[in-house]
Amino acid sequence: MKLLFIVIDGMGDLPIPALDNKTPLEAARTPNLDSLVKVGKTGLMYTVGEGIAPESDVAVISLLGYDPFKYSTGRGVIEVAGAGLKMKDGDLALRCNFATLGKGKKLIDRRVNRSLSSKEADELSDAVNREVELTSYPVSFEFKNMLGHRAVLLIRSKDKPLSSNISNTDPAYKIVNGIGVAQIDVEMVLKTAEPMDETEAARVSAGLVNEFIAKSNAVWENHPLNVKRAAEGKLKANAVITRDAGHLLPKFFNISQRYGLSFACLADMPTESGIAQLAGMDATLLPAPSGDLKADMNYRVNALVDTMSGHDCFYIHLKGPDEPGHDGNYKLKLELIEGIDKYFFGPLLKQISLEDTLICVTSDHATPCKLKVHSDTPVALLIAGGSVDGDGRAVEFSEKNCAEGSLGTLLKGYLLMPMLMEFFKK
Repeated sequence: MKLLFIVIDGMGDLPIPALDNKTPLEAARTPNLDSLVKVGKTGLMYTVGEGIAPESDVAVISLLGYDPFKYSTGRGVIEVAGAGLKMKDGDLALRCNFATLGKGKKLIDRRVNRSLSSKEADELSDAVNREVELTSYPVSFEFKNMLGHRAVLLIRSKDKPLSSNISNTDPAYKIVNGIGVAQIDVEMVLKTAEPMDETEAARVSAGLVNEFIAKSNAVWENHPLNVKRAAEGKLKANAVITRDAGHLLPKFFNISQRYGLSFACLADMPTESGIAQLAGMDATLLPAPSGDLKADMNYRVNALVDTMSGHDCFYIHLKGPDEPGHDGNYKLKLELIEGIDKYFFGPLLKQISLEDTLICVTSDHATPCKLKVHSDTPVALLIAGGSVDGDGRAVEFSEKNCAEGSLGTLLKGYLLMPMLMEFFKK
């Protein structure tokens, strides 16, 4: 028996008038997922909890069976692990974006219009690591770009431990009870990192982040690469924004040891790969999407099938629909959902047997096109194969149909993994 736990990033949404008040998932043609619905059980799920619009890291932590309010120590730590940087407790890790900064600290674009190439990001990262020195406290740092506009910052203290109890400089997210939560309708200005307690460690850490932001902006503002981008009519990548600081490695239980099974992860993004590594999985970071969805999905199906003999349970995270949700592009989001159904689930279902394969399909969160940020909207949930008897209530994989399923509405995402383990071991 194998478990395939497939999470489609940001797939959930809200009704869109241009789609006859359907969500992109409801409007999409998904015959392969629909075939699973007809023989499986369905429901809805709040991946973290009602009223919480989670970031991806918190949602994935929850989906893997960890209460994020107990186990999460900040997305920065997860991202740093996914980037392959070595961190110890007391270091300060932050998730970063390359951004475009205008006058008066106005953020023209939090992601440089998604136009920054890996080669350009490499060049800017090299410049910062070479030219910036942090002098307000005895530290060293590593700044590493990831995919596109994404990056991480790891500040290593040479003296006393640093503290993550500092505010975000990215206005789109704030810290609520220790976890990152998306914000709606906020003023797009670069914020100043502030200590969130009275400790010297928090004060020093906030100061270091502000120092890094100011000095990196000075290096990048008139960097030849940005001068060239501006001449070509492109946005400058002249600033860094930070969020979700962490100074402690998470104390995850080892998921393979907990359930007595061998877990593996195939992920599109370093965030999910980092979580999987820290949870004790055999984690593989897949090549970045190329823009050819058919080829990308074919690669992922083959990578999964090729490794299935070596493990019992697989966590597969597909980025897909999240970015068009952030961009408000419902047409592209619908097309990507249809493409994943056709080019991932179509070939996959031809190569496995549902009799000895348990499949769970869901999303880590909703990214509604009209909001352009994550929301707390419950997401569709499907479990099929193995010993699961179909509930006969849904005929297609969509939020509306799954709401009628026998699984009901899971109020906490961390309840899903124990449920899957029960189905798996029957």
